[in-house]
Amino acid sequence: MKSEFKLFADAGKPHPCCVPSKARAENLAQSRQASQTRQHVRANTLDNMIKLDGGRFLMGTEDDEGFPADGEGPIREVTIDPFYIDRYPVTNTQFAEFIKATGYRTEAEQFGWSFVFQGHIPKDRFTEIVDTTVPSLNWWCKVNGADWQHPEGPHASIANRLTTPVVHISHSDALAYCRWANKRLPTEAEWEYAARGGLEQQTYPWGNELTPNGVFLCNTWQGEFPNIDTAEDGYSAPSPVDAFPANGYGLYSVSGNAWEWCADWFHPNWHLTATRTNPIGPPNGTQRLMKGGSYLCHKSYCNRYRVAARTSNTPDSATTNITFRCVSDV
Repeated sequence: MKSEFKLFADAGKPHPCCVPSKARAENLAQSRQASQTRQHVRANTLDNMIKLDGGRFLMGTEDDEGFPADGEGPIREVTIDPFYIDRYPVTNTQFAEFIKATGYRTEAEQFGWSFVFQGHIPKDRFTEIVDTTVPSLNWWCKVNGADWQHPEGPHASIANRLTTPVVHISHSDALAYCRWANKRLPTEAEWEYAARGGLEQQTYPWGNELTPNGVFLCNTWQGEFPNIDTAEDGYSAPSPVDAFPANGYGLYSVSGNAWEWCADWFHPNWHLTATRTNPIGPPNGTQRLMKGGSYLCHKSYCNRYRVAARTSNTPDSATTNITFRCVSDV
């Protein structure tokens, strides 16, 4: 059953880091074993993929702008193996190829509805297509007929959005695409390493200033969330994947635009006692991890377009601002 009202829910109260030494040792041993036996795949094609050398980097943040309860810190040295990563999030064009080849139906299509941001629903259709809204997050509307081909509802089309990220994609949908493409979802560590673009402990993929010299470098919210979006960056919905400059590694759209699923289960404190060599997150959970932020993120509410930021959602959830990109092993 799709988790209608758990959108961006917390994964539970943080646990103290000073757990008994036996439990710490067991967690470390378990995470090392999981890292060593993790899935390895090699893509059918490396078109539009970038090879990253891996190695050591400083993951996480202890910045005052962060959300400690999300588990953004502490800053720790993590080591990862070389890997390939998609230059762009998966686009509508690419996802359509997958659908044509497999006949796959996304979870949103199976459920018959998905979450749409209130500002993207025509007022004259609101009562017709909106079933209900999320309590305490009433800007999220349950829209009948919303799916990857109809981002705002049955009246909408992707005909003029072929190079925007595919949205309304659940974690399960992303995994299905990965199996078809013989790829996999990135771990959080791989995603963050790639998003940093070779910079160390910078807030964004390009540095510490959101709009250096007044220039917008990603698609986020401007104005007063959730009612006034001035779209000064040029977009009030997902932008084409190459609308803003790439980071130092040549990756596009890693900040803002649309959240990206990672392979890991979410937990705010698992990493405190886990291995720091190719970490893959806890063995189970109720929420899958997402990185990157979206076009709906605003400093007043959710400034998680920072590279160290993290959040989560239930694996069957889909919205107008969730997408993914894939990786492959070397």
